[in-house]
Amino acid sequence: MFKKYACYLSICLLAAPFVACAEEPLPGLPTLPPVPTEMPIEPQSPLQAALISLPQACPTIGTSLSGAALDQLRAFYQQQDWLPVWADGGQLPALHAQLQLLADDGLNPKRYPVALTAPQDGELCADIEISRYYLQALQDLHYGRLLQSHFEPLWHSDETPRDRQAELLAIAVPGVHNVPAAFDLARPQLAQYQNLRHLYAAQRLKALPQWTSVGNGPLLRPDMEDKRVPELARRLYSEGYLSSVVGTPDNAYHGVLVEAVKSFQANHSLQADGVVGPGTIAELNISPLTRREQLRVNLERFRWMAQDMEPDGLLVNVAAAELTLYQGGLPVWQTRTQVGRAERQTPLLKSRVTRLTLNPTWTVPPTIWKEDKLPEIRKDQTFLSRQNLQVLDANGQPLAAADIDWDNPGNILLRQDAGPRNPLGQMVIRFPNPFSVYLHDTPSKALFDKGPRAFSSGCVRVEHPMKLRDFLLSPAEKARTDTLLATGTTHEFRLSNPVPILMTYWTAQVDGQGRVLYAPDIYSRDSALLAGLDRAH
Repeated sequence: MFKKYACYLSICLLAAPFVACAEEPLPGLPTLPPVPTEMPIEPQSPLQAALISLPQACPTIGTSLSGAALDQLRAFYQQQDWLPVWADGGQLPALHAQLQLLADDGLNPKRYPVALTAPQDGELCADIEISRYYLQALQDLHYGRLLQSHFEPLWHSDETPRDRQAELLAIAVPGVHNVPAAFDLARPQLAQYQNLRHLYAAQRLKALPQWTSVGNGPLLRPDMEDKRVPELARRLYSEGYLSSVVGTPDNAYHGVLVEAVKSFQANHSLQADGVVGPGTIAELNISPLTRREQLRVNLERFRWMAQDMEPDGLLVNVAAAELTLYQGGLPVWQTRTQVGRAERQTPLLKSRVTRLTLNPTWTVPPTIWKEDKLPEIRKDQTFLSRQNLQVLDANGQPLAAADIDWDNPGNILLRQDAGPRNPLGQMVIRFPNPFSVYLHDTPSKALFDKGPRAFSSGCVRVEHPMKLRDFLLSPAEKARTDTLLATGTTHEFRLSNPVPILMTYWTAQVDGQGRVLYAPDIYSRDSALLAGLDRAH
């Protein structure tokens, strides 16, 4: 059973002191069938003999490869009948060209130093080295340069391991005859990835734009006057939000400048009210270089995401606090959400929506009870009645609040009945996970107009949960849940067809109209991922 309470999450990202990247390809994942242990005593070819004793035969390669990478090379050549792959040189120009194009993917072509000249007869080490970089490039492009588990771990409800080496070889082996096709297959086909790649490819070849920062100060509201108005106008003009630098002699903030600020705010997941406060100024003052690097960081995230995205299901971007419904690989509906604040972060996960709780009660989770509720009760015990909270013992039996020593309350529970003031609203949307998080309705509707929307204790509040329910259920199921909701009592309703849900995190994307949309890095993750990518180069 799921716990019927709102949730708390404190998720700690691993601050790895090393770069977890693909020279250790796919640790912990199953490798191809155990080629080394089944290798015949007598090699079938000189190349196989070199691979058996690679550290001795090719010292510059063998001493720098992990065991998993060596297994991958051997499996690759086994499917090539233990013969050289690149000796005729026919595919080397295409391979070299594809490696250079990896710069458009935010990867460093210098990491794959393949020569343009074909290996001569007997230069087996040269052939092996080319294959090493060929496999490495395909792996980095397909799965990501870094290991997601070392930077932004994502929990999976389906623990069935994937044979990623087999998947990679299915691309790489036939790809030696058509290298561009192999790289096209390896490159994620997600619209998010393709659109962002095209933008990054165009931007990386251009000189960085220049803009000046906007000074800090009090809130600047429409129709106010402020000495920062000219620099605000220059900043918005530099990024195309204004067609010309507007200004007034009295430094009045109104008209087209306010509308430009609203557009900027909307494109940066901020509250688009035209009020210039600390959040808006912080986004305005992010440098052009940081913005460009942000694209590279999110290309890596989309390489990770491509492994988990399904054509039908729910996708939650925690950074932007948005939920999108996909059908047939296309987005068909989107709604705003509220996610966990920085100290109680919403976890990243992949699961399946299996049931709804209608008219839910709310049992206060331990951390919220200890950190939020207990201090209020100690100050004023009427807090319990004002919040419609019941006191229960560990077995769920009611207790009298007046009989409890609130300085040492012991093992008690607080529960709120279903109703309009319940923080879970009318419905909870549940899916298996170890964090006790879920999607739910909320009475805190006004917060959906804010931005960024990091207000919860880890769960995801949904702006239009009933509309979401309509997408998840058949017409008959919808009618049944309407009847159950009308009773006002708590009911559990199991979906006949579970729906995939992926909760992940990204801070930059390009929409279908070609607009660049940013989200504040609410959990401060971009810098660690960028540092990892830079070290991995």
